Amino acid sequence: MTTHALVLGGGGVAGIAWETGLLVGLAEAEIDIRHADLFVGTSAGATVAAQLTSGLALDELFQRLVDPALQNQELAPQPDFEKMLSDFTRAFKEGGSSEQILRRIGALAEAVPTVSEAERRKVIVSRLPVQSWPQSRLAIVAVDMQSGQRTIFTRESGVELIDAVMASCALPYAWPPATVNRRRYIDGACYSTANLDLAAGFDKILVLQPDIPPVPLLESLDEQVERLQREGAQIAVITPDEAMKAALASVGGNSLDPSLRGIAAGLGREQGKHEAARVAALWQ
Repeated sequence: MTTHALVLGGGGVAGIAWETGLLVGLAEAEIDIRHADLFVGTSAGATVAAQLTSGLALDELFQRLVDPALQNQELAPQPDFEKMLSDFTRAFKEGGSSEQILRRIGALAEAVPTVSEAERRKVIVSRLPVQSWPQSRLAIVAVDMQSGQRTIFTRESGVELIDAVMASCALPYAWPPATVNRRRYIDGACYSTANLDLAAGFDKILVLQPDIPPVPLLESLDEQVERLQREGAQIAVITPDEAMKAALASVGGNSLDPSLRGIAAGLGREQGKHEAARVAALWQ
């Protein structure tokens, strides 16, 4: 039997909207991705994966992004991305194991003043229409900042879905590390933007990657694609088109800007329609 995986990468609030819109566009072209055998969500993708497997209709999820009356209350941070790039680059140059590097990044995240965990958790709660783990196979990725190890949260982890998503979305320099069962976590994208390698063994994989950050990563998406293709997987990667890139540029590249939600959802929807033939060739 052919197996399918949907991998949703990180990209801020704009990325959540773009990924959702793109899936709506595909559905309107009669390509329903919600029947995947595996959903992998990292950062923004963790939110989308949790929403997508919640049972709510795609149209309802779309309206929650484009209708101001239905939009959840998001915060609007202004992180210092230049300092983040400089600090992350230094953390990598100091060398050592992947765990040592990620522990350094965790320490950097801990030192930056942000909103409180309680404030951030309210936002995550407002994003999730259903707050229990789905029956679908869902993997949400974060990084344990104390051990420096990548952590995969699933229904069997004994962790609330809200906490798993909050941990995966805990972008350093923007949001506080997330405390889950006395451990502290940072964004899963600190390891890899999409963590595509977690879909190893699946036959057909669709990757939505709204943002490729300039910071160094332990594994690039290209490296993971090449490795899984060598193992026999068929993979399609969709990244933002020129219209979406222009929308991001209009806010200085800040994908965390909630004002982009409606625009990004609409642009993703149109791009989904344009990508339908390519995705159908893979998925169906």
